[in-house]
Amino acid sequence: MNLAVIGGDGIGPEVVAEGLKVLDAVTGPGVVTTTHYDLGASRWQRTGEVLPDSVLTELATADAILLGAVGAAPGATDIPSGLLERGLLLKLRFAFDHAVNLRPSKLYPGSVTPLSPEVVAKGEIDFVVVREGTEGLYCGNGGVVRAGTPAEIANEVSVNTAYGVERVVRDAFERATRRRNKVTLVHKHNVLVNAGGLWKRVFAEVAAEYPGVTTDYLHVDAATIFLVTDPARFDVIVTDNLFGDILTDLAAAVTGGIGLAASGNINPTGAFPSMFEPIHGSAPDIAGKQIADPTATISSVALLLDHLGMHDEAARVEQAVLADLSARTGHRPTAAVGDAIAALV
Repeated sequence: MNLAVIGGDGIGPEVVAEGLKVLDAVTGPGVVTTTHYDLGASRWQRTGEVLPDSVLTELATADAILLGAVGAAPGATDIPSGLLERGLLLKLRFAFDHAVNLRPSKLYPGSVTPLSPEVVAKGEIDFVVVREGTEGLYCGNGGVVRAGTPAEIANEVSVNTAYGVERVVRDAFERATRRRNKVTLVHKHNVLVNAGGLWKRVFAEVAAEYPGVTTDYLHVDAATIFLVTDPARFDVIVTDNLFGDILTDLAAAVTGGIGLAASGNINPTGAFPSMFEPIHGSAPDIAGKQIADPTATISSVALLLDHLGMHDEAARVEQAVLADLSARTGHRPTAAVGDAIAALV
């Protein structure tokens, strides 16, 4: 495996180190070759470069990418808003056609949750959100007229194609067949009638090809309610880019927090490397203190392994994470968590 590694900023390098530790433990010596790339806020501050084309070309040759986190230190004023998001994260996503943003959410035993005992008792909370990753409001179609004046006009256009919607919906149905055979479409087609109408129609067309999969629809506002009142009802949720971004943070919050939340940015065809990362930020205020929880990064490694067809190894990492979380009694240093999980695989 040729793995590109972007530690990034803040706690990124610390949690990535533990992810690589577990990856090496589960695959064995000599299986994974890593190439580290210096990308993120600190690089831009030193060089003025975010993601040079030469680096992008190198990254394209990898089998997969493991990312820690990127972001400037609190109070930094020299990094323009959106620079890293559009110049690095979204540039990678669009260049490598990461059409599927995959975010599993599972309430592990012993995890702290704001959910009431009555809600938790309704059933196992274990679902995955399949979020469209390259279209919608995040594709950069918009602009500003008369900026800085009282007559300023700003817009962002949501771009939705039948091709883009179909492939992410189909991915959701395929995943459901390997889980509990239920897919919930989340949108707002009663108001967003054009984009929502496309999503609704394509969803119904794909659903007809999967008679063994139960389907469901929720408006996005209703979905937020059910995520805190009955999350056990969900198996696979499929939704657009913006709604998925919001819902997955809420999903993480009710299943133990973003410190446990993994994600994958998937290229459906394998033409380019997929990228795996924890959804948390760079948390520069705790960087270097060995107090960051690397579990989300380690779970992202499990997603990486599964995507590359190493299903047994992925399952071993998942089981090791489960065993470690179930046995936790207090805080341990970042490296100690990695050591413990690596020993369990």
